[in-house]
Amino acid sequence: MTQGRVQSTMHTAPLVTCMKTLLMVFNFIFWVTGIVLLAVGIKTKIDWYKYLELSSVYHPETPYVLIGVGAVIVLIGSLGCCCTVKGHSFLLFMYCGFLALIFIVELSAGIALLIYRNKLEEGFREGLNNAINIYGDKGKEEYTNSFDDMQKTLHCCGINSYTDWYNTKWEKTQSVPNSVPKSCCKVVDDNCKHTNLPANATNLDIDTQGCHKLVVDFINGNLGPIGGVALGISFFQILGAILACFLAKSINKAKYEQVA
Repeated sequence: MTQGRVQSTMHTAPLVTCMKTLLMVFNFIFWVTGIVLLAVGIKTKIDWYKYLELSSVYHPETPYVLIGVGAVIVLIGSLGCCCTVKGHSFLLFMYCGFLALIFIVELSAGIALLIYRNKLEEGFREGLNNAINIYGDKGKEEYTNSFDDMQKTLHCCGINSYTDWYNTKWEKTQSVPNSVPKSCCKVVDDNCKHTNLPANATNLDIDTQGCHKLVVDFINGNLGPIGGVALGISFFQILGAILACFLAKSINKAKYEQVA
């Protein structure tokens, strides 16, 4: 081996070590994003679905998509760590391809989520109007329970105000006029007065704020940032793909220099 090739090898080896370190850091962050997506998917399925399913544009498969993508990212992130440690250039090129594919998926998902958020807001008013009109109907217990859960959790009543209940089919079936469901009570117990309520009153035993604004605030406070983070993470994948490709090329170069 000539002196020039020895010097070239001495320069390439530290570069490979540096890029391996950077890629390991990237892999860890990438793996964590997968865990976060898994958590968001599970949270959506367990808790948020109670609000989301009231929207007329909600897709029940959404939590499973988030869980699936999160699981794939965790798996690929773990494989990426193995590829980086072992230094197999072919596997690193494959890893680069996977990252490029995930970039496309996450970019599309982030854009769709930001667009879907606006449609979800519009769908909520339509869905809430539908749910309040069939509240208490036989065979519609799922909507009734979801509306009750929403009112209890968000401490709200009706769509725009508690008086929305005064014009519903459910209210007409009550023995006392101007009634609201017990789920509107600030404290759900037998002492809560939720019947024969006056309009525009204060200091009631029930929550008086409508649920629509609170749900929209909830969407903006959760789905908006999640969509923004998804877009940010998608561009972060490009950095990982570039690192993986450069590392694979550097490893091949180092092997060539050793043989030469």
